Amino acid sequence: MSVFDLSVTDALLSTTRSVRKRLDLERAVPEGIIRECLELALQAPTGSNRQGWRWIVVTDADKRHALAELYRKGTGSYLDDGYEEAKAAGAAQDVRVYDSARYLYDRLEEVPVHVIPCIQMRAELVGKPEILWPSMMGSILPSVWSFQLALRARGLGSTFTTLHLNCSDEAAALLGIPDNVKQAGLLPVAYTLGTDFKPAKRRPLDDILHWNGW
Repeated sequence: MSVFDLSVTDALLSTTRSVRKRLDLERAVPEGIIRECLELALQAPTGSNRQGWRWIVVTDADKRHALAELYRKGTGSYLDDGYEEAKAAGAAQDVRVYDSARYLYDRLEEVPVHVIPCIQMRAELVGKPEILWPSMMGSILPSVWSFQLALRARGLGSTFTTLHLNCSDEAAALLGIPDNVKQAGLLPVAYTLGTDFKPAKRRPLDDILHWNGW
């Protein structure tokens, strides 16, 4: 018998969405909530138990504005091009996603908390990209997802973005990130406008499932 309430657990896992338009840009987020969620994130698996994750929480308005400018610089025409392509193809769900992303693009600096997950480089893996990136990302992304689940359980939302990484050197200079630490993304964090999120439409499992081989 499960020790967890599966209905609650399954609801949490299936309704933790990428939130952009429904981030509350007016409501302050207490530092304690962020710390509480990050404490839970530290329980995620970590390669070789190295715990090489590092977290940068940005609440300073000037730095949030600077990060938003780097995000927009790094985005280029990606969002507009994607929106137009999805619209031309009649892909309604993709149109909604790109429209939501463009909304965030215009307002990123207004989101009260920016969280940048980072991971320390493993010196012995430098020069071995076939294992370096899976090892590094496998040691930070589970923690990121745990952080997002913890936020959702407390009425907050986020979305995992990476477009500012096209200007990662400038972001590192802005935040004083050392050379041996790599940024893995940027999560805008805020309370959500309502909590009634639903499971997303996905392809049937059997369309993508391969058992005992391709």
